Amino acid sequence: MPTLTSPAHAAPSAGHPGLPLLLWLCLAATWVVWGSTYLAIKYALISFPPFLQMGSRFLFAGVLLAAWMRWRGAPWPSLAQWRNAFVVGALMLGGGMGGTANAEVSIGSGLVVAFIAVIPLLIALLNLVWGVKPSRLEAAGIALGLVGVLMLTQGSGFRSSPEGLVAICIACVCWSLGSVLSQRRLPLAPGAMGFASEMLCGGVVLMGLAAVSGETTNWPPQPEAVAAWVYLVVFGSLIAFNAYMVLLAEAPAALAASYTFVNPVIAMLLGVWIAHETVTRFEWYAVGVVLAGVLLLLFKRRGGATPQA
Repeated sequence: MPTLTSPAHAAPSAGHPGLPLLLWLCLAATWVVWGSTYLAIKYALISFPPFLQMGSRFLFAGVLLAAWMRWRGAPWPSLAQWRNAFVVGALMLGGGMGGTANAEVSIGSGLVVAFIAVIPLLIALLNLVWGVKPSRLEAAGIALGLVGVLMLTQGSGFRSSPEGLVAICIACVCWSLGSVLSQRRLPLAPGAMGFASEMLCGGVVLMGLAAVSGETTNWPPQPEAVAAWVYLVVFGSLIAFNAYMVLLAEAPAALAASYTFVNPVIAMLLGVWIAHETVTRFEWYAVGVVLAGVLLLLFKRRGGATPQA
């Protein structure tokens, strides 16, 4: 569930001449791979319950990423950074991704990711606590996006599953709060080691939630569920993440953030095409309103703040 936060460094100017092939491949990874992970979560749920699925995924990916960074000479996080990683991981991965997987038990993957598109708007609102006031354009984007979310909740998908709506609301709030705290108060270790520590801590929290909830794997797991889990670890957590880090360093800010409005469309199309999910015309209109609001925020951030996963 990547989203917009403030930069660790400035992105190159938006006037950068034509994109090299590497950046096009990185864009494809953040657009298509991240857009497809929500459908993969749906298929992994066939055998792996929500918290167990997410916990094992992030623990495995966190171990791989941490081992890779240590091999390259990166130091371990300090005790304070581990503490921050635990709080941020509990919010963003435990509440955010755990809530997302819970929502997908009863709601189509396309509608879930469409709702998640509101996260940049929530982050802008939460930043008000630290005195970061939105401009008129950003305020218009926030208002427009929230109107779209209200429309989305009135669609048949969410109205048929109140528990799914509650789960995705909790997920969005937890992810947004964790994003803002990691930016304002709880910095992680530098670079990829910080994300590895977040995945490790969040994975532990998710496995704890799985134990408390009494979740168990449906054994033997179905082949499509195992394939979806592997896809989430390799492509969703490692390949797309590294592609996004390249974009942060090499691409204009608005281009790096373009996944924010591309992912929901791709996720909804894949859900309809592959999983035969139903999306009404009204729900498509609602998604369009949400994405218009996010687009206003991205235009405002062009050449300025850099999104960070």
